[in-house]
Amino acid sequence: MDTKKTIRNILFTAIWLMIGGGMLTLLVAAIGKKNKELCKGISITVKGDPGHAFIQKDDILQLLAEDNHVKITGQALSAVDLHSLERTLEKNVWIKDAQLYFDNKNVLHLAVSEREPVARIFSTGNKSFYIDNSAKKLPLSERAVAEVPVFTGYPDKISKSKDSILLRQVKNIAAFILTNSFWMSQVAQISVTDDQEFEMTPAVGNHTVELGDGENVEEKFGRLMIFYKDVLSKTGFNKYATIDVRFSGQVVAIKGKQMTKVDSVQLRKNVERLMLQAQQMQSDTSFTTGQNIDKPLMTKDTLEENGERQEIKKEKVKAKYPKPVKAPLKPITVEKAKKPKAVMTGKN
Repeated sequence: MDTKKTIRNILFTAIWLMIGGGMLTLLVAAIGKKNKELCKGISITVKGDPGHAFIQKDDILQLLAEDNHVKITGQALSAVDLHSLERTLEKNVWIKDAQLYFDNKNVLHLAVSEREPVARIFSTGNKSFYIDNSAKKLPLSERAVAEVPVFTGYPDKISKSKDSILLRQVKNIAAFILTNSFWMSQVAQISVTDDQEFEMTPAVGNHTVELGDGENVEEKFGRLMIFYKDVLSKTGFNKYATIDVRFSGQVVAIKGKQMTKVDSVQLRKNVERLMLQAQQMQSDTSFTTGQNIDKPLMTKDTLEENGERQEIKKEKVKAKYPKPVKAPLKPITVEKAKKPKAVMTGKN
């Protein structure tokens, strides 16, 4: 019994070895035949923002020709080093990633991912460049101009470690602005100060916004948006010279020597109250003269101006709905009796 079992196992193993060997032989033959076949064409796909193209298909073909020294189409597949071509393409500053492969029709496919700028930077030495979302510096291009946030005053003389940190903070601010259409329209430029902090110059309004560093960007612009809605929409965008959103939980508005602190939590509540009041006013078809709507209390200046508007509204209401005028009562006056003059008698 043991001998028969052993023979059966040997036969079973031999059969599988023959099958495996045959498949391997066929595979090697197929690969050999495939390698002898010629490249029939090249298909290039560039992944990136369709609004601009900093690298084009002609550039990619030129890079391939420089690396391969001969035209790829018509070459044997075995003569094309795909890994070498990928490394060559990725050396180009505008190419983030490259994937190359042959399909079953012997066509070479190139899938290239283009680097996308998120900010344009002007340095103190009048140099200009882009950075992408990995904070990598990119040169300007004659083919396209990226519509991205602009940063000025970037220091030319800076250590590599500080340069890396500052570029990352620039990327943080720019990446947030790019995701918000309002801030893309409102932010004219952002300046880098001597302390390597950031100041925003708006497109609308004669003021400067102090942002501090490039951390917690969403929270800072959130506080600024609340201040815009709750204060500047009432006082005007030229009311304050400086708006400081550097500190957590508050906004500091400066007009000349005057400084007013506004708590962001209270601002948010006031904005919600204003929105609710606006909805109520839209649904209300009648006007009640005795209606008393609380005004959001923010700053001294705002309070004074709101007070003036309240007085103007009262005067308008009085003019529209005059009270009945009653004839005034004639005052009654009582005159005191005049004392008789004394008569002086005497001899002449």
